Amino acid sequence: MSENSTVLIIEDDPNIADLVEIHLNDLGYALDRSYDGEDGLSMAQKNRYALIILDLMLPKLEGFEVCKRIRAEDKRTPILMLTSKSEELDKVLGLELGADDYLTKPFSIRELIARIKAIFRRIDIEDQEKSGQEGDQKLTFVNLTIDLEKRKVTKDDENIDLTVKEFDLLALFAQNPGRAYNRQELLDLVWGYSFVGYEHTVNSHINRLRNKIETDTANPEFIKTVWGVGYRFAEKDELNA
Repeated sequence: MSENSTVLIIEDDPNIADLVEIHLNDLGYALDRSYDGEDGLSMAQKNRYALIILDLMLPKLEGFEVCKRIRAEDKRTPILMLTSKSEELDKVLGLELGADDYLTKPFSIRELIARIKAIFRRIDIEDQEKSGQEGDQKLTFVNLTIDLEKRKVTKDDENIDLTVKEFDLLALFAQNPGRAYNRQELLDLVWGYSFVGYEHTVNSHINRLRNKIETDTANPEFIKTVWGVGYRFAEKDELNA
């Protein structure tokens, strides 16, 4: 369990919040509530939470904007989006704004709790991996430095601002130089669940990541395309060549 044991739900339906609270209490978590986007954003900015459950259709400020503003300041706190919409565009946009998972209403409480447990389990695994990598938290490739502990990336000593998923993609690549990943593997490893049919989400993240770290996006130095497969990170002998 996360050391922070409070979850924030931003949801204008009190019945859903009541149901979530009962089951989160069973898991040992407390629940803070907000019923509109403006108030929810304020709470998220003022407090630290183990998880934010965020509805998209909210009074005062819609969920997409709330997610965007949270991610501008907080790259770490996981966000689970809830919505009555089922359009593919909404799902992709939510993930690209930095949501960790997405659940469409109506949903079963069992499915919701399974998603929440999966998010917490992934965080625990990441924390264990970090503790096992003490002393090797910085990866340097020519002029690009990735600080895994601080989740900070610099190029030519200048900070590069990455979203949560952009950093997670880069960290995965950089820790496994030379290994080729297909798009579905990247979805499974970085997003933490199988999201079949949304491989183009990976493409858009790769494109944005390249725009931020590559000098020439037409001839990328770090993130290479493996035609017919997916992507890989350059090996050091390639970078030093």
